[in-house]
Amino acid sequence: MKLVPPLLFLTLTVIGSSQVLAFDPAAGQQLVDDNCDSCHGTEVYTRKDRMVKSRAGLTTQVKRCELALGLTWFDEDVENAAEYLNRQFYRFDK
Repeated sequence: MKLVPPLLFLTLTVIGSSQVLAFDPAAGQQLVDDNCDSCHGTEVYTRKDRMVKSRAGLTTQVKRCELALGLTWFDEDVENAAEYLNRQFYRFDK
């Protein structure tokens, strides 16, 4: 019986942490639509000589743009925007 609380805690921790790892591409699209289009259109995502070469690189680039625009996004906002862009344009494996 003493094992039940630790197992319950572990189970809830694992379940809760999997939600943290989930991205919200719809929220990311809203961020991109509201902010990124002020500097460029979608051509930057589809050009043949694009600078971004990986999913991790995409997150880095989104963070650079967020800082350049003086936005104050949370890390999950950066990831949501990167996930939207990845699903919509880049299609990198994770």
